Amino acid sequence: MKTEFILRCVKAVQEAIDTHQADIESLDREIGDGDHLINITRGCAVVAAMEETLRPLTPDEVFIRIGKKLLSSIGGASGPLIASFFMAMGETLRKQGAEAITAATFAPAFAAGVAAIGQRGKAGLGEKTMLDVLIPVAQTFETLAVQGDTPALCQALRAEALKGMLGTKDMLATKGRAAFLGERAIGHIDPGSKSCQVAITAVCDTVEQAIGASKTDANAVA
Repeated sequence: MKTEFILRCVKAVQEAIDTHQADIESLDREIGDGDHLINITRGCAVVAAMEETLRPLTPDEVFIRIGKKLLSSIGGASGPLIASFFMAMGETLRKQGAEAITAATFAPAFAAGVAAIGQRGKAGLGEKTMLDVLIPVAQTFETLAVQGDTPALCQALRAEALKGMLGTKDMLATKGRAAFLGERAIGHIDPGSKSCQVAITAVCDTVEQAIGASKTDANAVA
């Protein structure tokens, strides 16, 4: 994975969030602050507008630059959390020193980003937040990344994200606005978990499309 592919994933995530706007907005009206979709779509637009600035950078620099930009561009609770995620990923990749990212090198960087969200938001698994998707996905990612089977990895990450998102429905919220609703939040999916599930699915789809395209090109050459 190089910078050009990261930019493809950014576009894919933006398109996926746009496609699922109605679902995310509905969930946020039920138990959120009502501004989650606004902040997420604004963040996607901000990052997409950075494309030409990001293109000449190395992957670690790309993630750090995205994080800093989001920190100054997105309001609400989402901004600092997502910014921390990207900056922690970038810093971890910088320590690795690799110009191209593999699944094995990206998995610990992703896990570091997820840990940064937990530290910033003082939250963990089972509290009806985006971490109920991100933590199990990060764990699965680290477990399977070393096996080298990218299609199987993508399938597992999509399934884990969906499972985590659906699992928030029956949870009692202990963080954010939903925590003030008490048991009334039970029966509703957390909007942040939905956004994360949509984004992870979009990235996995993009990875699989790239693999399919490379196989087609190889067959054409053969």
